[in-house]
Amino acid sequence: MNLAANKQTLQATSDQPNQAIDWIRVSRLMLQSRALDEIEEQELVPAKLVFNQFSARGHDFAQIILGCLLNHPHDGAAGYYRSRPFVMSLGINLDDVAASPMAKAGGYSDGRDIGVVCNYPNTQREGAMLFPMCGGVGSQYSPVSGWAQSIVYHRDELQDASYQGAIGVSMGGDSSMSTSGFWAALNISTTSDLPHLFYIEDNGYGISVPQEVQTPDGDQVANLQAYHHLKIIDGDGTDPVQTPALIQKAVDYVRSGQGTCLLRLKVPRLCGHTFQDTQTYKPPELIAEEQARDPLPKLKAHLISTGVITEEQWQSLQADCYQEIKAAVERAKLRPEPDPEQLTRFVYAEKGNVQLRGGLAADGHKFPDSNPEAKPEGSRLNMLTAIRKTLEHELATNPKVVVFGEDVGPKGGVHGATLGLYEKFGEHRVFDTSLSEEGIIGRSVGMALSGLMPVPEIQFRKYAEPAAEQLTDTGIMRWRTYNQFAAPMVVRIPGGFAKRGDPWHSMCDEVEWTHKVGWQLAMPSNAEDAVGLLRYALRDNNPTVFFEHRSLLDNSWARRPYPGDDYVIPFGQAKILREGHKLTVVCWGAMVERCDNAAQQLGLDIEVIDLRTLQPWDKEAVCRSVEKTGRCLVVHEDNRTAGFGAEIVATLSDEVFFSLDAPIQRLTMPDVPNPHNIHLMEKAVPSEASIAQAMQNLIEI
Repeated sequence: MNLAANKQTLQATSDQPNQAIDWIRVSRLMLQSRALDEIEEQELVPAKLVFNQFSARGHDFAQIILGCLLNHPHDGAAGYYRSRPFVMSLGINLDDVAASPMAKAGGYSDGRDIGVVCNYPNTQREGAMLFPMCGGVGSQYSPVSGWAQSIVYHRDELQDASYQGAIGVSMGGDSSMSTSGFWAALNISTTSDLPHLFYIEDNGYGISVPQEVQTPDGDQVANLQAYHHLKIIDGDGTDPVQTPALIQKAVDYVRSGQGTCLLRLKVPRLCGHTFQDTQTYKPPELIAEEQARDPLPKLKAHLISTGVITEEQWQSLQADCYQEIKAAVERAKLRPEPDPEQLTRFVYAEKGNVQLRGGLAADGHKFPDSNPEAKPEGSRLNMLTAIRKTLEHELATNPKVVVFGEDVGPKGGVHGATLGLYEKFGEHRVFDTSLSEEGIIGRSVGMALSGLMPVPEIQFRKYAEPAAEQLTDTGIMRWRTYNQFAAPMVVRIPGGFAKRGDPWHSMCDEVEWTHKVGWQLAMPSNAEDAVGLLRYALRDNNPTVFFEHRSLLDNSWARRPYPGDDYVIPFGQAKILREGHKLTVVCWGAMVERCDNAAQQLGLDIEVIDLRTLQPWDKEAVCRSVEKTGRCLVVHEDNRTAGFGAEIVATLSDEVFFSLDAPIQRLTMPDVPNPHNIHLMEKAVPSEASIAQAMQNLIEI
């Protein structure tokens, strides 16, 4: 069917100066979306070629209108599992749309993620980039706040006029407004008047749970009316006249720079939550009412009545769209299965194979030369000063570095690591955040995707737990998008015991970061290593947790001269503090000083290895040492059960078992939280005396 001669456009309303709408394109996208739903439900799901099927019937019309308006090269959007029509409207390849739910090669993820979890790098920048979707409800919001803040940063701080008018859009269902991610993003964006459009599709249900369970009186938007710095636009998402006008009004408001807008459109969910959901929890009269609100018949009637299309042309267009989708599905079926031999690729960045979007590397950022050789200068610095000096240099030499977190601005951080940086670099480069770790890390994701290098601080290790979802999603982003996206960042986390301990501020639990796919973990034991490891992380193409042990920040043993502004320590390179032939001691963080002192006191030819990084860790250095000494003691502050020491023991058992002259030993905290009473803490944490005793016992076996 050729509709070129009849490609008409109409204003959404006669009294609103909206952009013209290409109604034929809107109709084509909507009919294609419906056809794909139909083929999946009637053919692909029964044939077990598709296992996760989410229809957007009823939501589709408004989504497509919104997608057609996101035409700025720096627009960014985050969808959710019911956003496929929106994704299609951005211009993604139809074959990928059809193939991804079948987990075929190529597509959004090369078969690694479920097909409704979409992404779209849009490397030509002909419109919005679609963030890698996540399976968790509500996790899409705070990254868009970070993107919106990055728009302002690129425009004002980096003086890039091409960002003028760009916006961030976060899409979600009404029930997602109950999540911490939504509230974190709402606070971030409204307190800073960011160009963020919250697009809410209200179908009245969260799977089977009605809105009355989610919020008082079942209407979150009504309850947000008093929220300052938030423009609220509310209305019907199925009307071919009103809906485009509402969406255009919301987009224009945010593009104009007036601030944050929440657009809530009421839409029917003309299906179950998934294909398997029979909706028995809905009364029959409600289902009938929803079917009567289907936007597709409304669109058809509107276009025929206004002369955009005839009945015959509509029928022809509908048949064409079905055949287009059917052909795409058949081509998708012929795609090969993903190569199992590639399964472990792209957990981390590969040299010479940079992701399409996200991070400094994707934008071709050039760093100054780095040097793995230290050039000590000046007096000995404590670790806190060394960290501050490194941050200061990287902020000064890389305008894309931003440092933020709770109290890191004028106060300079509760530990003092950012003291003076706010005054030197200004509130756009070093700034305070609201008390929301989910928001801190989520914001970092959006910033990283925009090409910045975010350096968020989590004030204490225990406080990272509310950010667990964002941290997990960040780590697996590269792998689950098959290297299309990555979000490199450096998350600074102080933790561990200090002069006293307690369960809330003194947690280490570093093994969690070694188990989080895609994250690197650095745990320096002294000021020189802190400089080299932090600088390496700030110039690397992977997300990194940089653990700052509280007992080492002003520790005299950990003081070292500043090693120079170009000094880096590549990750995965352990340091041998003292060489020996009778025993290998493996340690990291605050245990390094204690192990070093204990070995010195004993004078028994003991080799002490500081791992420095746990992900990656230097297996080769440890194995070489144990092959030489025949004995190994692993000392760490974390709990014993499933601590990282267990990984080292297992590796040594696998690789150097026949070189061992004695069983491998571990000395750790017992499986308890860090206690507050000084005597309890001294009993819990390995001391120099207990380490020395363990060393001597193992040598004498």
